[in-house]
Amino acid sequence: MNFRSQLILFAISFPTAALFVLAFGMPWWFLLLPIGFLVFHLVMGAIHIQRNFFIVSQNALTTQETKICLTFDDGIHPSWTPKILDILLQFRIPAVFFIIGKNIAGNELILERMVNEGHEVGNHSHHHSFWFDLKSSAAMGEEMKHTNQKIEAILGRPCTIFRPPYGVTNPNLARAVQQSGMRSIGWSLRSMDTVAKDADNLLQKLKSETKPGAIVLLHDRCQITTEVLTDYIEHCLSEGYTFVSLTE
Repeated sequence: MNFRSQLILFAISFPTAALFVLAFGMPWWFLLLPIGFLVFHLVMGAIHIQRNFFIVSQNALTTQETKICLTFDDGIHPSWTPKILDILLQFRIPAVFFIIGKNIAGNELILERMVNEGHEVGNHSHHHSFWFDLKSSAAMGEEMKHTNQKIEAILGRPCTIFRPPYGVTNPNLARAVQQSGMRSIGWSLRSMDTVAKDADNLLQKLKSETKPGAIVLLHDRCQITTEVLTDYIEHCLSEGYTFVSLTE
């Protein structure tokens, strides 16, 4: 159920609840049921991109074959991103990097290296601010546009994919993405590498949750990600998985 259908359901259920209160003597708190139901789904739809509640995102590969896609958010990091690129080059596998615009300055050569070595580059907003989701659609659009301009100035081609900061969506973001012409990308496996403290536990989580068609969310700003990536890739290859980009 998406945002529009949820509003239609509320438009039907709330007057119905009011009728029961006024005509049949139901207690006033009966009105809170449709309100609570709506609020619950608004919150869950906002924080779970896989629900496609406000905006339709690609959250998995369009295949059930043993293929997976590695994606890395929050770069470019001057130390950890090159290490991740080294590992990917060692195995000759592609990945997708969702870049924060403000991180491009000073790391232009790393950005060029990503594309030269066969990786895709996506937009991850310009600041990745904690308050991004409270901005107007126009302000969100400006952040996305600013990042795209920086990427295109270096790579010579437009960016066509976008991942919402924190994976949070809302109506303003839906409008901004639609106006940008980009495609929203989510994930099916969230590694939680940004909060992981133990490399062995992180590796075990990745191994146990990998499924055919998975889009894996990792971060190239985390040292712990560089520590487990080689072992994770080797495990996936031993299980018969092939690594692909989003456009393959």
